[in-house]
Amino acid sequence: MENIINLKIGDTSDNGQITIIDEDRLCYLVKSTSRGAYGLRTISKSLLDEYIDYFGKHPDATANEARDALSGLSEIDKFEYGYTSTLRVMALMALGQIEKSTDQSITIPHKNREFDFPLQQIFYGAPGTGKSHRIKEIIKEHGIDEKEQVIRTTFHPDSDYSTFVGCYKPIMKSVPQTYVVEGNEKPVMADKDNQATKDEIVYDYTPQAFVQAYTKAWTTNEPVILVIEEINRGNCAQIFGDIFQLLDRGNDNVSEYEITPDQALENYLKEYFAAFDDLDEQIKTGKIMKLPANLYIWATMNTSDQSLFPIDSAFKRRWEWKYIKITWPYKKNEDGSFKTDENGEKVHFNYSIEGDHDWWKFLQQINAIIDKMTNSADKQLGYFFAKAKDDIISFAKKIKDKDENEKEVIGHLTFPEFYDGDGNVVPDVARQFIEHVMAWNTEGKKENS
Repeated sequence: MENIINLKIGDTSDNGQITIIDEDRLCYLVKSTSRGAYGLRTISKSLLDEYIDYFGKHPDATANEARDALSGLSEIDKFEYGYTSTLRVMALMALGQIEKSTDQSITIPHKNREFDFPLQQIFYGAPGTGKSHRIKEIIKEHGIDEKEQVIRTTFHPDSDYSTFVGCYKPIMKSVPQTYVVEGNEKPVMADKDNQATKDEIVYDYTPQAFVQAYTKAWTTNEPVILVIEEINRGNCAQIFGDIFQLLDRGNDNVSEYEITPDQALENYLKEYFAAFDDLDEQIKTGKIMKLPANLYIWATMNTSDQSLFPIDSAFKRRWEWKYIKITWPYKKNEDGSFKTDENGEKVHFNYSIEGDHDWWKFLQQINAIIDKMTNSADKQLGYFFAKAKDDIISFAKKIKDKDENEKEVIGHLTFPEFYDGDGNVVPDVARQFIEHVMAWNTEGKKENS
């Protein structure tokens, strides 16, 4: 039986451990206090409902006992059972076993209610599931200006703090020309009104994606989104450095802890913010750094990549995790709504391989084989793994041998047989591979063999 959750914004447990900061149809945003440390948690209402039901029947159970009893009942619980103590307190608050008080003054300043998304989240899943596309959809559907409000970067093994935050770099800059007469420097005039200039290599602070997003967010009331593609391909500890501390957000969605930038960055921030009078003085002068409430940091993670730099748990828990599963996707209209047929049914994408085989059926077959071989979904393929033109996925242009004959392949296929002497795909070989996959049965054997 579904429970009615009677918790609302401003509710605080009598021990001060839990305060409900915000809510939507599916989740609560909760400030959690433990051993002097603060954190924001997004708690699923569906998962909380399970806890309420459990503690209604087992009022003396511990948080760990609830987790052990309930684990595995839903997909989302895999990521939220780390918050089992928070869930227990909230469940007991809802059941009246822990006293609660309500502070109606709890609000989130600068919160754009029309853009109510996690501040820091990672979209993850198999290749081709549309992780980057999902971010683009959100941006487009909510009228975010891609050029003005979105900054993008991609992590890779050579990424570091300087390529993510910024550093001094040599640049070509036009500087005034001068000459010295008897120890005095005088300008070289191009004409009677203008001083001549020349190009020189000088060192100047060059802001990278993070600082670009940071400065833009502090100088606008609109959402600013920093998108990090392939976040697991870089050494996050090295790349974020002390920025890591800023990822803990307070009740107002601003960083709960500040950092002191190095002198070069402080000077850059002071110069950049000089024209903005309504900023906090320490932010304006670059003495401290805090993430503003309208700065969103979103990332994508490809689960098939075996990263050289594993992401540690301390970093992971500062992000919301959005799993993008392998599905047969539906087409959408320009306004973001789903396309429908004459019967009002949503319309699937209908890719085919060279017009001969349905792409979705092929993916289902090959993913079943991958699952059998690896016992994992990480190496499987999403619908957009291959690009289609006019809904057709092509091999390559048709190549024949020197005698104008198409190559005949007999027996077990090996990788080199997919290519001719010029490195072009041999269509007949690719076709034979696809037909073998489509003929594979659930036991991992070719049918009719």
